[in-house]
Amino acid sequence: MPELPPVSRRNAIKTAVTLGLGGALLASSAGCTTEDRPQKLTVAGGESGGFYLEFATLLADLLQREGVAERAVAMTTGGSLENIQRVLSGDATFAIALADAAAQAAEPAQATPAGTGGGQLVALGKVYQNYVHCIVRQDSGIRTFADLAGKTAGVGEVGSGTTLTAGRIIAAAGLSPEMAGPDRGLKQVNLGLNHALASLREGSIDVMIQSGGVPTAPIAAAAPDLDMRLLDLSELIPATRAESGFFYDRVLIPANSYGKAPAVWTVGVANLLLCRRDLADHVVRQTVELLVEQAQDLVPRSSTGVQFLSPETLINTAGVPLHPAAEAAYRALHG
Repeated sequence: MPELPPVSRRNAIKTAVTLGLGGALLASSAGCTTEDRPQKLTVAGGESGGFYLEFATLLADLLQREGVAERAVAMTTGGSLENIQRVLSGDATFAIALADAAAQAAEPAQATPAGTGGGQLVALGKVYQNYVHCIVRQDSGIRTFADLAGKTAGVGEVGSGTTLTAGRIIAAAGLSPEMAGPDRGLKQVNLGLNHALASLREGSIDVMIQSGGVPTAPIAAAAPDLDMRLLDLSELIPATRAESGFFYDRVLIPANSYGKAPAVWTVGVANLLLCRRDLADHVVRQTVELLVEQAQDLVPRSSTGVQFLSPETLINTAGVPLHPAAEAAYRALHG
């Protein structure tokens, strides 16, 4: 029997706020002068209709409304990997990215001679949980991940963190073409969320693997007509952790999140909010304050998953170092 689904994001936020965390905040953004305020901040998000872009839009709106910048906008992208590169190149101020992708990019070996590599990548906090959706059609006869041998999978848009996570799960299952051979290997094709749903419906792929919040709105909208099944991935977590790191947790997609689909255990990967190390300290402090004090404004309406926006969980950044100003802000919040 599946465990009960976790407490809702909104209830978790309400609990955190009532504990008085907001009272310990640093000086508010009102203390900064107009000259200190950036003209524009950009939050690299994700695909249209996806959880990343929804969260990025909420954060950009809040940054602008609270005067952290004259203007703040969300950026539509392919996902985690592209977001990280946009931050490192200076095209974006903030990036939302899966923890496994962020940790890989933050390794010192990823740094470049020009100083724009991973050594410059730091985190402001762990903001929410991502759930790996492994979706097949009910009439496919596919019941377990092992049944995908020799099939074709849509594994996310080019530039998405899903491509990295999906590849690691497939390898842990022994179904990568290099391990299983060309006949039994799971062929991976890059398809974004909406294209993957269309391809699954028409039968040009056998499975789509997508990492997102619960529910992911386009998947929920497609569920009644698609008659889909979510595969349990939890048995692959030990092997995935052993081969690729401790980023992967056992999490539950609650029953009825997608039509009448039953609850299913899957792989969870935390999402981090990232920036460059040279981002101004006062901008980082103000952003951290908003993450804690106004967390209720940063919950996508479609979300029913676990909310991480509290000082206790924000600092758990899966080995990616915190920006020094963010670290100082959380230290102040904890007393």
